[in-house]
Amino acid sequence: MSDNEQQTTEIQNLIAELSKLGYFYLKDERLDEAEEKFQKILSYDSQNTYALVGLGDVARKKNNFKDAVEYYKSCLEHHDENNYALFGLADSYKALKMYGEAIEIWEKYLVNDEKNVTVLTRIADAYKKVKNYEKSHDVYLRALEIEPDNLYALIGLGYLNFDFKNFKEALGYWEKALSQQQDSDIDNIKILTALGNCHRKLKTFHEGLKYFRMALEIEADNFYALFGMADCFRGIKDHKKSLEYWEKILEFDSNNKVILTRAGDSCRNLNNYEKAQEYYNSALNVGFDTYAVLGLAMINKIQGNFNEAITSLLKLIKNDPDNPRLYLEAAECYTLIKKKEQAIQILTEYTQRGNRNIYISEMLIKLKKDK
Repeated sequence: MSDNEQQTTEIQNLIAELSKLGYFYLKDERLDEAEEKFQKILSYDSQNTYALVGLGDVARKKNNFKDAVEYYKSCLEHHDENNYALFGLADSYKALKMYGEAIEIWEKYLVNDEKNVTVLTRIADAYKKVKNYEKSHDVYLRALEIEPDNLYALIGLGYLNFDFKNFKEALGYWEKALSQQQDSDIDNIKILTALGNCHRKLKTFHEGLKYFRMALEIEADNFYALFGMADCFRGIKDHKKSLEYWEKILEFDSNNKVILTRAGDSCRNLNNYEKAQEYYNSALNVGFDTYAVLGLAMINKIQGNFNEAITSLLKLIKNDPDNPRLYLEAAECYTLIKKKEQAIQILTEYTQRGNRNIYISEMLIKLKKDK
């Protein structure tokens, strides 16, 4: 063996050893040490596939996605079908929210591995991000054809159907996902709260409570599970239990004006008007909230302060002129102080805006008939 051949062999052996060490450190999350080994390889072989992909992986793990893109692209310039570089590049584009570029690379990856379910679900997720819902739906279904119990495809199809208000279909996918998921408490909570939210939308509140309770058994202070419990109790008009859960949220999120307003609504429905006013005013101290002002107006109405209620409602109508409830409440206050003409006028203003609402139409007919 000539000296040159021996030197070449030694360098190749050194590169192999450096590569082995680099990937060992990478797997062990010793990223700086891994990077050092991969850079050393490039000093001997600037186009080395393992080093370029390894450096891309290091950069990706450090969340330096722009650097990762450059390393993967450098690898692909010389080895354009390297699946590890393609996968890493697509994932880096996704992290940079460059979903179109990610889809293009993942599609290229599928040319050599068309049944890779992991890649298919990533493509479907990316299509959803760019609002190509039909394509996203089709790709998720492709993944399920290959792997009928794939968790990510089932969850993805659940969210797609939920977004399009196909709640029963979403339930089916999420129920199947829950039956498959056993390892991660976090994923279980997401699926359980998703199932609970489906039942909230379907107004099957008792079923919703079941799933939210299961989520709270895993994480007692989970915001979405607590919110779901409170809202389901609100749906079945158990305002005492609803208030209990709104107040649990306020223990760790005391300035949430939506929750403060909901707590105020619960107190109002329990005839605890003083406490309700406290919650509504606390919400308004955080920032303007239509429903907090409406809640205060409703208390004024209940207590016979009709003019104060009307004043608040008319201000709300200026800010939210297409909200039928505001007109209905204002009209009812006018009728209670024997001002039917003003009641008819305020309801007519709603219809003149081109709006249609069956309750407003019925109230208008009744008022005009009773004139």
